[in-house]
Amino acid sequence: MILEVATLHIKKGLSAEFETSFQKAEKIISSMKGYISHQLKKCIEQDDKYILLVNWETLEDHEIGFRTSDAYQQWKAVLHHFYEPFPTVEHYV
Repeated sequence: MILEVATLHIKKGLSAEFETSFQKAEKIISSMKGYISHQLKKCIEQDDKYILLVNWETLEDHEIGFRTSDAYQQWKAVLHHFYEPFPTVEHYV
């Protein structure tokens, strides 16, 4: 199992709208091959900061299966305009 960890910095004042949009986006990612589970956590110390934790069966399920899919294009359309800067994404075993 691979854990994807994404640090998300949301544009100031857009956290509530981001959270609503994320409810749509999580349906997209959870339908992908190799997806196991995810959690979105809001930072206590910094407003507009989150971490997204996604468990995948393999690194390829995330990097190739999801990121090269039409579903990823939908994910981008729903979420990417909220980020500033673009998220840092790392993978752990």
